[in-house]
Amino acid sequence: MYQRFATAIDELARYGGLPTPIEAKQLWDDVWHLEAHHSTALEGNTLVLREVEKLLEEGRAVGSKELKDYMEVLGYSEAARWVYEQGVAPKEFVHEGLLSVTEVRHVHELAMAKVWEVAPHPQAGPAEAPGGFRQHDINPFPGGMTPPTHPLVSAGVTSWVKQVNRFGAGLAGGSLGLTDVPEALARIHVDFERLHPFIDGNGRTGRLLLNLVLTRLGWPPIVIFREQRGRYLKALDRADHDDLGPLAELIVRAVVDNLHRLIPNIAGPARYVPLEALADDELSLAALKQAAGRGRLEAIIGNDGRYRSSRAALEAYKASRYKRGGKA
Repeated sequence: MYQRFATAIDELARYGGLPTPIEAKQLWDDVWHLEAHHSTALEGNTLVLREVEKLLEEGRAVGSKELKDYMEVLGYSEAARWVYEQGVAPKEFVHEGLLSVTEVRHVHELAMAKVWEVAPHPQAGPAEAPGGFRQHDINPFPGGMTPPTHPLVSAGVTSWVKQVNRFGAGLAGGSLGLTDVPEALARIHVDFERLHPFIDGNGRTGRLLLNLVLTRLGWPPIVIFREQRGRYLKALDRADHDDLGPLAELIVRAVVDNLHRLIPNIAGPARYVPLEALADDELSLAALKQAAGRGRLEAIIGNDGRYRSSRAALEAYKASRYKRGGKA
């Protein structure tokens, strides 16, 4: 599996890397929906995927679930969207390395702020609100994982961030090969979960931070599916006992699965090209420019002033025209 991962990453590089969220909005939205659904479902959220999609795309709370569940998904989705944007096109928190302590706190704040408004942790003090490190000790987990006492949390997070940045430097400098990456990622993830720096939301935050690392390396974010919960928890426990293999395999298999979904799109339908390359007998260049200018065709304007869109966006636009019962 490690070699398959290395081969897939090499293949991604040959295709020129991932499209940005602007270049392939629908593609990224699909990943966004899956991640917001499954990562919160791992922690007990009851919304189904259809309800998550309606909530994120239309702002409608369909179903009759608890308000807490809707707010939990909204908060997580906001954090995931930020992770994707920062990973592919960073706009804030500029720093050396893959990650900063400020970003660790910021990701937790984004993920937890909305649900905290309606269902704060009952034992949390004012300093333990979203973005604040815990001021309580946590009992050992059933498998034996023992988080540090709360006075050691801040220093522990600082040390963990340095570990992440050493990993990035080793990869960039060539001292770490692609076949070494799976267990390094597993170590990064389990070490964060062992720290458990926040009073609540550590699992969600840990997965978001892992995805921030992945996207900053130019790789796709992973999704751990709800159906994998038992396997995931067992893999974390094994990793805590220095057997990194099961967690490493789970992580890189998720990376490879997403690469297999993305690479055909990167090579073809999702790649943005000038509108001249998309014009055909059905839609002239002038018609495409008009649709792009009205915002009906997903497109961007390049530095040269030309509109660019993708084959996938064009097909979506064509489908929407016929749904309205006529041509634009």
